[in-house]
Amino acid sequence: MNLSKHLQHGIFKLVGAVADKMGVETYVVGGYVRDILLERPSKDIDFVCVGSGVELAQAVHNELGGNLPFSVFKSFGTAMIKSGDLELEFVGARKESYQRDSRKPIVEDGTLEDDQNRRDFTINAMAISLNKKSYGELIDPFNGQADLVSKTIRTPLAPEVTFSDDPLRMMRAVRFATQLNFDIEADTFEAITKMADRIEIVSMERVTDELNKIILAKKPSYGFKLLFYAKLLDEIFPEMVALQGVQTIEDKSHKDNFYHTLQVLDNISENTDDLWLRWAAILHDIAKPATKRFNKKTGWTFHGHEDKGARMVPGIFRRMKLPLGAEMKKVQKLVRLHLRPIPLVRDEITDAAIRRLLFEAGEHTDDLMMLCRADITSKNQNKVKRFLQNFDSVEQRMREVEEKDKIRNFQPVITGEVIMNTFKVAPGRMVGEIKEALKEAVLEGKIQNEYDQAYNLMLELGRERGLEVVKN
Repeated sequence: MNLSKHLQHGIFKLVGAVADKMGVETYVVGGYVRDILLERPSKDIDFVCVGSGVELAQAVHNELGGNLPFSVFKSFGTAMIKSGDLELEFVGARKESYQRDSRKPIVEDGTLEDDQNRRDFTINAMAISLNKKSYGELIDPFNGQADLVSKTIRTPLAPEVTFSDDPLRMMRAVRFATQLNFDIEADTFEAITKMADRIEIVSMERVTDELNKIILAKKPSYGFKLLFYAKLLDEIFPEMVALQGVQTIEDKSHKDNFYHTLQVLDNISENTDDLWLRWAAILHDIAKPATKRFNKKTGWTFHGHEDKGARMVPGIFRRMKLPLGAEMKKVQKLVRLHLRPIPLVRDEITDAAIRRLLFEAGEHTDDLMMLCRADITSKNQNKVKRFLQNFDSVEQRMREVEEKDKIRNFQPVITGEVIMNTFKVAPGRMVGEIKEALKEAVLEGKIQNEYDQAYNLMLELGRERGLEVVKN
């Protein structure tokens, strides 16, 4: 098969011409070839040459004017050029061998065949020639085209060999299956289940990078089910595995919180590509196993799982090498608050309760309501419709209170510095008490968050504590 009609971008002719001038075989390989056949857009192009990839990259860079961003990674024998929205990576064909307990391969120069043998999956092991004599010719030694048609993830060599070489490929198998909605071939999947514990030698950063790509897929639950049945989830995310299962006592059962969580994740993924909002969906019930109790009258309870879950978030993020800044705090807040909007559907709920939720959720209020809607997983469509209508009512009340009081993300107009200067007191517990009382007064609707009202209340609070005004 000749695919030259798919190589319309000028970079392919240019790289081929430079390669011919240098006398080296050069090919487009991997994901770009796969995506041509799947008719998917791709901006990352990998070039393999039988020779020095760095020298070819340098020559191509010079041919492009020598001014484009250019990086060389000597330890990997690769080089990268950024040209517009394209990332061009160059590497020499090589063969690799691994020792049992090492992630670092022993690398030697090799042929195109050696390079294709070391690829992870048949659909990523195809190459297109760029040399003039065979320009556009597809080299597909493992019949990757057929696996694209049958929607199958399969290793080019025996799966035990491929996964032994780099155990991260087990995660990548699940990731590609999830992104492409493919099946994992039976022998390949069986090898993953047998070798799942080998993932421990892979750095958590690499594992989490693959996991995040699964989470960002159109239907991430598919990937999590594959991870679960392959026993990889036990190795990388045991807290999530602990959610699985149903316990029954005296004919009273609770729902399977693992599959409920996956449904919540799919629900929220229909409405957002925000990775951290999807993580909040994954972790919203993470503490249910730890808080599960049986009551003879009421059945199963999970009291406090939202607070304990929020306390678990930093540890999970730290272990999985996820960011510990604003992203983690957002997830933690959403986990802690995910039950709070539910009781607000009652007519007798006060504006003060709405204000408190708006204040606590702040800039993540809309995300919180999206998570609450995703958390409705009943198979009773009438029940789902009723819950969604209830949340419509809650959001309407939130809009009304916000319009009136501007409470979301509000900052108290009286700062600690104003309190200290007014009463000439040092920082301490009393300053904190007055600040907290002022905040509570705003949230309860006793005063508006305006300077004069807040200042007069501050004076009153100071007098109650025996403080004298030194500077008015």
